[in-house]
Amino acid sequence: MIPQEDGKRFLKVARGAVDSAFSGKEPNVESELAKKYSAEQGVFVTLTIDGELRGCIGFPEPVMPLTKAIVEAARSAAFSDPRFPQLTKDDFRKVKFEVSVLTVPELIRVKKPDEYLKIVRIGKDGLIIRGSYGSGLLLPQVFAEYNCTPLQALEMTCQKAGLSRDSWKNLDNKIYRFQAEIFSEK
Repeated sequence: MIPQEDGKRFLKVARGAVDSAFSGKEPNVESELAKKYSAEQGVFVTLTIDGELRGCIGFPEPVMPLTKAIVEAARSAAFSDPRFPQLTKDDFRKVKFEVSVLTVPELIRVKKPDEYLKIVRIGKDGLIIRGSYGSGLLLPQVFAEYNCTPLQALEMTCQKAGLSRDSWKNLDNKIYRFQAEIFSEK
């Protein structure tokens, strides 16, 4: 468990990363925090304005130290999410940040697709589907927000990957689950 105080510091890192990008400066990350969280970790940064999604980018796998991953994800969510125009300074004043620190994705092994319906835990598990025609990821809070059933969660993840809603039934597609510790600005 990450202490709440460190979660607040992660939010400051994310906000500072975007703020410093407007002025072309390097982000300022507390050296103590960077040292404490030097292990590679998966993370997503979500931006919202008035409760509406404004950007969400991250790293599902642990590919870089956590504080560096937060900086990269925050800047990408603000300026490189293909679903949205780049964040403006005016948007920045209104945006709320959320940092989701992920566990390492774990392959869900089943013999029959219907077993997924008993394994997926809404409110706890985020899902990734990886197939030869696409991959997609949804964070655990998305399924809770939409009050999904496990079936709906699997279908939504397939849609996010650009696959048909029932692609989770094809065992050639691999489904992974992960959990997240979520820190949000109020």
